[in-house]
Amino acid sequence: MGDAARDRDSEGRARNARPRDGLGRPLGHGEPGVERQPEGVVRSPGETLAEAQRLLAAGMPFHAHEVFEDAWKSGPAAERELWQGLAQLAVGLTHAARGNTRGGARLLLRGAERIAGFGERYAAGGPPGLPYGIDGPGLAAWAGELAVRVGREGAGPVDARAEAPRLVRVVA
Repeated sequence: MGDAARDRDSEGRARNARPRDGLGRPLGHGEPGVERQPEGVVRSPGETLAEAQRLLAAGMPFHAHEVFEDAWKSGPAAERELWQGLAQLAVGLTHAARGNTRGGARLLLRGAERIAGFGERYAAGGPPGLPYGIDGPGLAAWAGELAVRVGREGAGPVDARAEAPRLVRVVA
């Protein structure tokens, strides 16, 4: 099999066109999969949060991670850490749902730390809390609790849909 048969993008980088399941795991060629997130989509922060929340609620945290990845690549450099932290939470949930509970727990905690660090710097320059209504304390509590549960010896995979966090504060 020569280079002509390899799946490459226009710049010659390898691409994996195999279908994927809702947790981003590759399936066999020709198997039905979940539609992939388009790459490089520029969204407003509100659109990013709404799309990621929709995907998390559907049990598709891997796909939510890709939405956050677009935000950190296309958004202001000053917010990169926030979007990366949210992406790490989504990837942590992905790993926990795939059964990689130790890796999932580490990523959940790392994402919560990154968001908290961003929040401290953000609050130093303005109002307390995170921008766009993001529920920093709620996400930190969710990530910490889930990390403890999945980090326990013998913990099995979690249900990504049932464990999906709420990204934005609910205003009563």
